[in-house]
Order: sequence, then structure tokens, then C-alpha cells
Amino acid sequence: MRSISRLVLLLGGMALLPTLGACVPVVIGAGATGAVMASQDRGLEQGIDDNEISFEINRRLAQKDENLFKRVSTQVRHGRVVLTGFVRNEEDSATVSKIAWGVDGVKQVDNELQTGTPTTFAEKADDSLITTKLKAALLADADVASLNYSVKTVRGTVYLSGTAANDAELKRVIAHARDISGVRNVVSNVDVKKPG
Repeated sequence: MRSISRLVLLLGGMALLPTLGACVPVVIGAGATGAVMASQDRGLEQGIDDNEISFEINRRLAQKDENLFKRVSTQVRHGRVVLTGFVRNEEDSATVSKIAWGVDGVKQVDNELQTGTPTTFAEKADDSLITTKLKAALLADADVASLNYSVKTVRGTVYLSGTAANDAELKRVIAHARDISGVRNVVSNVDVKKPG
């Protein structure tokens, strides 16, 4: 019910577009984001819920410890949270998991956090290149619904999340990731749709 109310507010806000003048580019960007969410397997309402979960986790991390906020990335799909990045120690890793589990709507937490020093600028650049290449490969593959996947790369490890149409599609996505130079490992947190 809460999601329906938000949807009504979103649509009502879009109806006010002509009166907003300089705000139009911002609202158009939000509308494009909504259109992308609506075309994903999770739909607009679930996309909004997932974004709220991610926002709340990040807000709580920033409130708890600025370094945790800076070092941890969250991906959320269907209430399933994937945590990636580097933390100082196992205690910080446990703290981040506890924070994520404390947010309403979270159904699962996959803690892929690593302990140690944060990535360097060069490592971040390499990781960004890997992520970009993989996203481009998925977009170019007609047998893959690329919008249904999120990709994050940390020190050459590619973390996949989302929903695959079937096992064959997931195998194609993993193969694309493994074909990219610099990829050391691929971790799949992808759900496969059940037939029927």
C-alpha cells in the first residue's frame, strides 16, 4: 500500500512538470530512472523499495562511521542486499551486516566485504574499466536482459546481482565477465527465475 501511495505522488509530481521551468531537467532524469525501473524484472514499485533500502543503509552507515559509508557499496534487488568494498576488520564487517539487516524490507544480506586497505586510485580505475566493459558486453548481447543485472568490481573481482531469465542467460553473463582482461574472479549473487 505504501508503494502505491508513492507511485501516486510520483505521477502527481510529474503532472506538475510544465509549472517547474528550471527543474525540468531534474524531473526528466527522475522520469527516465522510473522508466528504467519499470522495464526491469522487478518493476517500478520494487525498484523504488530497493532504492529506499539502499538509501537507508547508506544513511545509517554514514551516521555510524563516515569511513564505513565511504568504503562500503550496496546493491539491492528484490530486498536482497549485496555489500562490497573494504573494511578495517571483521568487527566492522559484522557491524555493516547488522546495519543492513536492521533496515525494513531487507530479505537477505550477502556480505562480500573484504578486510584490509581500501582500493587505490589505479585499482578503482581498473575496476571501473572492467565494469564498463562488462556492462557494454551485456548490452550488446541480444540473449541477455542487461537491465536485470547490477555489476560491481572490486580489485578485479566482479560481483553480479540481479535476476537471470534462466540458467543459460546466467552462464552467458558469467562468461562475458570472465572474458574481460583483469578479471580475477566472478561472484554471482544472481537469482534465476523459476519456470512457469
